[in-house]
Amino acid sequence: MHINEQSKIEINGKPQYISIRSQKDNLPLLLYLHGGPGDSALPLVLKYNRELEEHFIVVVWEQRGAGKSYYDFKNDEITIDMFLEDIYSLSKLLTKKFNQKKIYLLGHSWGAVLGLKFTEKHPEMVIKYIGCGQVVNMKKSCQAAYDFALDHANEKEAERLKKINCSYNDNGWLKDLLYVTKQVVKNKGSLYGKRNYNSLITPFIFSKYYSIMDLYNRQKGSLQSIEYLWQELMDINFENQRSFKILVIFIEGRYDNHVSSALAKKYFDTIESEKEFYWFERSCHFPQWSENDKFNDLIIKLLD
Repeated sequence: MHINEQSKIEINGKPQYISIRSQKDNLPLLLYLHGGPGDSALPLVLKYNRELEEHFIVVVWEQRGAGKSYYDFKNDEITIDMFLEDIYSLSKLLTKKFNQKKIYLLGHSWGAVLGLKFTEKHPEMVIKYIGCGQVVNMKKSCQAAYDFALDHANEKEAERLKKINCSYNDNGWLKDLLYVTKQVVKNKGSLYGKRNYNSLITPFIFSKYYSIMDLYNRQKGSLQSIEYLWQELMDINFENQRSFKILVIFIEGRYDNHVSSALAKKYFDTIESEKEFYWFERSCHFPQWSENDKFNDLIIKLLD
């Protein structure tokens, strides 16, 4: 029985958008945690990872304040823990609905911060954890991205970069962060072989699930999520977490200078519990979309 449920449900007091799709109703659950913070991904998963629906019940959640779950954060105290509570509530809801005990958890970038934290906190809920573009130590990662931007800068850009404090804790931090990110993207350190994100934006424009209003809200949601969560995100550091109760899998683009894949590999080597690592040789920060066929095949193989 084919499943295609697109709906807003209330999770911890906030209406949030969930897509549930699958070719059959008795397949294992796979929950996708998008990046950002606030960088919703539904049209991209539908375009590039549709094959997974033959093997999983694929759940794409637009996180609170992001994309089709947009609302104004202004009166809220927004923290990483809130998102972990949302994942817990959503996982409980899904396992009950589909009569399952656990889920496969797939987190990308910011979603991989949430995913690894959730795995640490609730191993009883997770079959396997897959981190893609895994954040390990945010301060070191930001430094690495900054160094990459500086290495590839022309004279004018270098002058601007040299004024930036890449711990992003002073007044103009948001502008500085966006500038460094723009430089990393422009120098092909983020999306493999590309100098912009146009190919990641097009699927949103043509998605039947995204209205003009949704597109506008996506932009607003992305910016406000960064504003509200970045300072807490800068304190993320998993380096002392060497052991997990379940299998932890990292999928990394060889040339990821957006969130350093070299740092992810270095950390992975210190993990003492069951683990697997996969390099994607024609990817930077988005192996799930740059090498989607290889990515989908790998995720399906993880079922064995």
